[in-house]
Amino acid sequence: MKVITIEKAQWSQGLTRLQTAYRLFGPVKDKTFHNFKELDSLAALDLSYSNTRLSAKSLLFPQSEDLLVYNLDPAAEDANIMKEAPKAYAPRAVIGIRPCDAKAVSLVKMNFDTDEYKDPYWLNLHQATTFVGLACDAPCSTCFCTTAGCGPYHEEGLDLLLADGGDHLLAKVISEKGQALLDSAGWRVADGPETSFDDLKRAAEEKIVSKIATESLAGAETMDLYQADFWEDVAFACINCGTCTFVCPTCWCFDIQDEIFGKKGKRLRNWDSCMFPIFTVHTTGHNPRGTKVMRVRQRFMHKLKYFVDKYNQGIMCVGCGRCVRQCPVNIDIRRVCELMNNLGSANACSVQG
Repeated sequence: MKVITIEKAQWSQGLTRLQTAYRLFGPVKDKTFHNFKELDSLAALDLSYSNTRLSAKSLLFPQSEDLLVYNLDPAAEDANIMKEAPKAYAPRAVIGIRPCDAKAVSLVKMNFDTDEYKDPYWLNLHQATTFVGLACDAPCSTCFCTTAGCGPYHEEGLDLLLADGGDHLLAKVISEKGQALLDSAGWRVADGPETSFDDLKRAAEEKIVSKIATESLAGAETMDLYQADFWEDVAFACINCGTCTFVCPTCWCFDIQDEIFGKKGKRLRNWDSCMFPIFTVHTTGHNPRGTKVMRVRQRFMHKLKYFVDKYNQGIMCVGCGRCVRQCPVNIDIRRVCELMNNLGSANACSVQG
């Protein structure tokens, strides 16, 4: 993977050329925060942002997405036949995605691309998208990415990684899609010093002051964690608002609903949350997670234990800190991870002793 330099004076011209080949998305300021949106105007692109309020997951997994459409008019030739809703899978480029959000895409892909099932909607959008990362040189105080299998210069899930080199940008080409985007942009590029890129990466990682320990999670007994006596305390303040799941880049729960307007209907996929009381209600009325303690435990057990055991790919978290910053009652995944890891460590020591 080579490192090149792009003069900042040429940056906007290259983006203009990219618009002829790609639909462009990037961080756009919306009042006091940023979110990823399609760039109707290149002037809206703001790469000076810290991080977006919502993650970039909606670019592949929209909060509300039409899946199928149908006609209920018995006189219609296609009456009662479900058809795929119109989709746009033209080439797209996400400019300025943070490495933590790109890493999250790789984790989410494990759910939408399995041996048993491949989600065509998610995978088609993923295939159509080129991810241009923006290294994080000024991480938030709540970021703990370096101990969550990620980092401010992490490359997994990216096609191209940009870093600010002062009067120029350093760009590391990671994939063929990244090289194709560079070619389309037509930037005048020169080979960049690998040492400068490495120095910037090292400096950024040293700024991550928040850390978690996860080494004992995989070896911990599942039922010991499930029956731990700290769940009541963890869940005490929770109001089941679902904010943590909606801002999380690795949460993928959804619900399927049908909407009918006259004789036209459509089937939609909408974000859902394991924190909502009705999420697990059966048609019989029984709810296997009828209390908030059960729901809070499920969220953290899924991210920090079940996922670890099923995929052997680390925790289902990239350390972006969004849930820490935005939880209205200050529930902190770092503290919960500490409790779970300590229990796993204590049990391991007792077995060895």
